[in-house]
Amino acid sequence: MSALLTARDESLGLLHPPYSFTLSFQSNFVSARELIQTRIQEEVAEHNANQSEYFRGLVQPSFTEQTLNGFKMPKEKKMIDWREQYAKAITAFERNGFIMLVDERQIEDLDEIIEIEAHTSVTFLKLVPLVGG
Repeated sequence: MSALLTARDESLGLLHPPYSFTLSFQSNFVSARELIQTRIQEEVAEHNANQSEYFRGLVQPSFTEQTLNGFKMPKEKKMIDWREQYAKAITAFERNGFIMLVDERQIEDLDEIIEIEAHTSVTFLKLVPLVGG
């Protein structure tokens, strides 16, 4: 039986509107690192299958333009590599590019174990660097 987790992207500032989605895991216990990896793999797989104009993901692919609607893909279709995105996401987490909140509690260590219960939710709060400071 799989464990389902409700996830939500939010940002401080005007970058992207809030976005909710569901993640599925084989166990009720996952590390923060595994949660990020699963999220990245699923969002990249969905994008690569649909090849939409915008990529809605945790971190920006290197060849895209950041817009209010997400990361705008180039006109020529490109596949996104989930491993590259995952590496960027781990770096962003370590550099406070985003904060993970599980049931309103901040996750500070990638190896922290998260128990997924019926009403567990995670928020990926994307932070915006201050201009000039």
